[in-house]
Amino acid sequence: MGNLRTALLAWLFARSTGRDFLMRVEDLDTGRTADGAEARQLADLAALGLDWDGDVVRQSSRTERYAAALERLDVYECYCTRREILAAPSAPHAPEGAYPGTCRDLTEAERDVRRRGERPAAVRLRATVDRFTVTDVLHGEFTGAVDDVVLLRGDGTYAYNLAVVVDDAAQGIDQVVRGDDLLSSAPRQAYLTSLLGGTPPTYAHVPMVLGPTGVRLAKRDGAVTLAERGGPSVVLPELAASLGLQGRTPQEMLDRFDPARLPREPWTLPL
Repeated sequence: MGNLRTALLAWLFARSTGRDFLMRVEDLDTGRTADGAEARQLADLAALGLDWDGDVVRQSSRTERYAAALERLDVYECYCTRREILAAPSAPHAPEGAYPGTCRDLTEAERDVRRRGERPAAVRLRATVDRFTVTDVLHGEFTGAVDDVVLLRGDGTYAYNLAVVVDDAAQGIDQVVRGDDLLSSAPRQAYLTSLLGGTPPTYAHVPMVLGPTGVRLAKRDGAVTLAERGGPSVVLPELAASLGLQGRTPQEMLDRFDPARLPREPWTLPL
């Protein structure tokens, strides 16, 4: 339901402003992608009445673009584990979990020692700023932390932050609509966009859907998929009511869609 609600909002933002609505499958992390998940997700969106422009783009077919972008950036190898990063003292005012720069200034001799170890290196951006400002339709000007974000994981998978930036530029994306749990990621991505010579998009980070315990909705909460809740005839009215919208279809909701009137608080899904 959370994904469906955000997709509906993204479609409404696009159609209400004359933009194309593009569909991208972010399938780089194959270990977390269930068989058939893509087909089910696209079918659910179509069943709700959401259409998209052009072909579906899959990140798994675009790795050459990510490799080319990585070559253009100032980067360094990192051998830290997640546990080591969390345990390390952070810089003043840095957010919890921000990379403290442990491997940033290793000598070549120190890197050679680590390369002989069992842990493969991740590749991090060598950031030259620690803050960056983005523009958000719902949140206004938002300034957030920038750290030396991972661009290529130790297992050889290109990181989300790099892939979406490269794809947004290649597809001409000028507005990104997504859940507000990703608002803190936007400054990193916008900064990375600027390093690659692009113009950061405008964002619209929309409220999340929560489960009964007040945390992000998950499958363990029960009937949370389109099929489990009774299909489009049940789900669309639920989504419309949660957003203060009128209409039995997305097209009908479009007639009175006004981003300024959208709720700013998360919606707890009634189960």
